[in-house]
Order: sequence, then structure tokens, then C-alpha cells
Amino acid sequence: MRDATRQTVVWEALRAVLARRSAAAGRDTLDIVDAGGGTGGFAVPLARLGHAVTVVDPTPDSLAALERRAAENGVGVKGLQGDVADLGDLLEPGGADLVLCHSVLEYVDEPAGALSAVRGVLREGGAVSVLAANSVAAAVHRALAGQFEEARRLLAEPPGRWFSRESLAGLLAAAGFTVTEVHGVRIFSELVPGMTAESDPEALIALERAAAGHPVLRDIAVQLHVIAHR
Repeated sequence: MRDATRQTVVWEALRAVLARRSAAAGRDTLDIVDAGGGTGGFAVPLARLGHAVTVVDPTPDSLAALERRAAENGVGVKGLQGDVADLGDLLEPGGADLVLCHSVLEYVDEPAGALSAVRGVLREGGAVSVLAANSVAAAVHRALAGQFEEARRLLAEPPGRWFSRESLAGLLAAAGFTVTEVHGVRIFSELVPGMTAESDPEALIALERAAAGHPVLRDIAVQLHVIAHR
């Protein structure tokens, strides 16, 4: 259920970005980089849509699994071993229409440097899709578990591996991006009991879709999804 919810909200945003970029570029086939794309959960479906996709990931096992998944789906996806900070060394500058940076910033030592590397491989007008863990949601869920002091600390001093909407937007702006969309991912699906969620999954997904852009609810989502442009 959580995967279905995440996929729905994020994919709808990505499809809109792809459509706009294709129209602006006058090309149906776009050049896409999935930084930290692992086994190809996003990369392979994008390749099936006809785009040229490159995955950069530090783990050889993930890249091997990516190759198998791509072969099973009858598409080609290029896999390169490296970190997001290595994008400038692995790819030509200004060659990408879209870069995915999903669940990556939580694990890098220097998020600002990672986003600068992403910007370097994007064409003018290209977009980045960032999916990152939300510090506000972490505090909410600690409180629901009775960990009140930990929740208070998270609100006062969020660890570097979690972000608020403001801090994530600030990082992107400092790296030279213009933020155009912010969505909340996994809002109600993380708050309702499992059996309740499973009773009507389609209705829950519709609720998540409606809540994703709500100016209050998106700020308590487990993940923040930001679209920004170079």
C-alpha cells in the first residue's frame, strides 16, 4: 500500500514534468539521469516510456539487478557506478533533461554539493525531482509512539538526514534551482491503522492524491517531493 501511494503521487508529478519538457524541447525522447536509482524502480518504467535513462548508483549488486530488470522488460538502461557527487565526472555537462534524486540527500555527507552536481548535468530549463525524508513527520510519528522528548528534539534540531519543506527549498535555491512544486508523499497512509488502510486502498490513494498539495497536510508527509528547474 505505501509503495502504491508513493508511486501514484510521484508518478503523476513526473508525467506532468515529462510532458512539459518534451513540449519545450520538441522531443519525445528525453535524457534522464536517476542518481542513486538502485535496481531501477523508476528508471525501467521511464525507459519503457521511450526515454534514454542512465542510473548512477554506488552499489554493484543494485546495478546488476537493474540490468536484469531492464532485460526482463525489454528496455535498455545504462548503469554507471558512482555517487551523486560523481555526476560531473561520469556524465557530460548539460546533457540531461531530468534528474531524479530520490531518497539520496538523506545519505550524502554534503547535500548542497550533491545538488550542485545535479545542476551541472542538467540542460537549461531541465528539472530535478527530489524525494526526501521529512523531519516534521518524523517528530509526529515519534509523538504518536509516545516518544515525546525525542519528538521535541526533532522539531528543535532536525538531524541532517531529515528535511523540512523550508530547508529543502533553501538547499535547492542555494544550488541555483527554482522550486516550482512541492508535494507531500505518504500522509494519511502512515497515520491510519493497517487494517483500515487495507479496507479501501483505492479511496486511500485518492485521499493521498488530494492531500499531496495541501499547504498544511503536505508538511506532515513522511516524504517531501520537490520539483525544481535549472
